[in-house]
Amino acid sequence: MLTSCTSDDLSTRAAAQVVNAHVADELHAGLLAPEAWISPKFLYDALGSKLFEAICELPEYYPTRTEAAIFEHYGAEIARVAGSNATLIDLGAGNCAKAASLFPLLQPAQYVAIDISAEFLCDALAHLRQRFPHIAVEGLGMDFSSRFELPPLVRAERRLFFYPGSSIGNFTPDEAHAFLRRLRAQCGQDGGVLIGIDLAKDKAVLDEAYDDALGVTAAFNLNILRHVNALVDADFDIRQWRHHGFYQPELGRVEMHLEARSDQEVHWRGGQRSFAAGDCIHTENSYKYQQADAIALLERSGFEATHVWTDPQRWFAVIHAQAI
Repeated sequence: MLTSCTSDDLSTRAAAQVVNAHVADELHAGLLAPEAWISPKFLYDALGSKLFEAICELPEYYPTRTEAAIFEHYGAEIARVAGSNATLIDLGAGNCAKAASLFPLLQPAQYVAIDISAEFLCDALAHLRQRFPHIAVEGLGMDFSSRFELPPLVRAERRLFFYPGSSIGNFTPDEAHAFLRRLRAQCGQDGGVLIGIDLAKDKAVLDEAYDDALGVTAAFNLNILRHVNALVDADFDIRQWRHHGFYQPELGRVEMHLEARSDQEVHWRGGQRSFAAGDCIHTENSYKYQQADAIALLERSGFEATHVWTDPQRWFAVIHAQAI
């Protein structure tokens, strides 16, 4: 999917029709798989994006505040290592707040925000353009999870891919390698990445982070069914499902699932499935890395880590890596 926040021509609408067909095929395949699944990218419609903003404010959800503290403490050094006047490409930009907080230090020549939730992104960029009129700002509604190619409006010079929040953890290690290789192919010889990676830690901390007391993460996970209802005319009754989020130490990942509370049959455009009480739909993985493994992943993907910054507890790492 590739749409600009400022375009509304026939070619864009035609492309959206192709995307919608691809989305329907992907959801159909996942819902009919032996172990049903929905890609975590469908967590982020407009409402899902707002719910994730709320998650980031929760006391249990440490990644956002821990990463923010790293940027605040080491911001000047990060800017010195990454350099100014770059083409800053924000992957999964959301409300753009993380990148915007670095603008005074990084001073990018162009900022390109990319997010699957184009509507939410465009609203965020409207405010950003007012705050930073001296920075060239572009927005792309785009699903970069399976393929990735930037349009000509993105400057080719000094592309710095910004991928905070440990979103790389949503990929399996093999998928993460393939994704980073796609980034490497798009960043040229003078490009690089600035990436946030969540590090492995105590199970109790991770369980609380993904199953908070207020139930905001549960609402975020359940909202994926509402989104699927809208995308493919499904009839999920959200009240008949419950959220589960937990860490699997032996697999090195947090898993999120939705469990059926009762026997039910769900229909969608082109398909249907019966779920028994206790059946689950797998909606997200979030891999947690050892620091050495994260660096090795970047190196296998065509990047060389130039610097690593962590918090005092070593719960989270921000890594700058240069294309090689």
